[in-house]
Amino acid sequence: MKSVGINGYGTIGKRVADAVACQDDMKIVGVTKRTPDFEAKMAVEKGYDLYISAPEREGMFKEADIEISGTIDDLYDQLDIIVDCTPGGLGAKNKANIYEKKGIKAIFEGGEKHELIGKSFNSFTNYEDSLGADYVRVVSCNTTGLCRTLKPIDDLAGVKKVRAVMVRRGADPGQIKSGPINAIVPNPPTVPSHHGPDVQTVMYGLDITTMALLVPTTIMHQHNLMVELNKSVQVDDIINKLENTSRVLLLEAERGMGSTAQVMEYARDIGRPRGDLFEIAVWKESLNIVDNELFYMQAIHQESDVVPENVDAIRAMLELESDPAKSIEKTNKNMDIIG
Repeated sequence: MKSVGINGYGTIGKRVADAVACQDDMKIVGVTKRTPDFEAKMAVEKGYDLYISAPEREGMFKEADIEISGTIDDLYDQLDIIVDCTPGGLGAKNKANIYEKKGIKAIFEGGEKHELIGKSFNSFTNYEDSLGADYVRVVSCNTTGLCRTLKPIDDLAGVKKVRAVMVRRGADPGQIKSGPINAIVPNPPTVPSHHGPDVQTVMYGLDITTMALLVPTTIMHQHNLMVELNKSVQVDDIINKLENTSRVLLLEAERGMGSTAQVMEYARDIGRPRGDLFEIAVWKESLNIVDNELFYMQAIHQESDVVPENVDAIRAMLELESDPAKSIEKTNKNMDIIG
């Protein structure tokens, strides 16, 4: 049973902690918080040992009546690996200033730059490249979503070229200080956006060009893809492939799944913790092939789709499982993921 720590018990960190806690080959030995907020209190109530990442704030936690198990320095010696879920940019600093010096393996999230971490990870495209690695970056929620559907399509028909338009949520549901309120914002206004190069860090050599917008919603991202294929296939071939692809759901608008709001309602109705949807939702009706170019639309729950990838990354880096398919299957089973 390998020991895992979570540095930053926020939107992603708390989800990764719960995902690790339900596995049978790894365990959470501690999570960290900087601020004595409701998430810190919930961590303790869930039974996680809580360590503070800013030792000078110990008094604040005592005043808030939140029990701590020590500072983050007390946590390091207990770990086989740490998952760094701190705000973007801090992880790379932690890597250089702490983890490398202490010899601690670490996983980082998509907000970190690939060049500063040195290796990026996706369960389906390059799992084997992270076997035994010391430092790995799990790619962003958008990149994860793109890889989840492009990889099986590439396996089936070969991808010649991808063009994708990302319609991105303006802020996460819990955020109150960011995101457009009455606007559609090109983000960035230049083309291509950074999403294509990010995909290329895990799908090597893929010809992909992306652009992105921010819109006034909080619940999901939405992708519009145009994929030129090398091999002639039928729409039914694509449907069959995606229906048999793990962590992908084909949903039908005509059956009440015609919007991201309805997709999120579905996640709540099936009883997912926090209403999370770990799978990528593809609208079945959107799948169409014209002159050997595949068109489709999909939805990404940005708060949760990378969570199972973090579990798989732990398994690869600690060499608990060398076969990506077996790790994916185990993670899915323990997290009740469909497919």
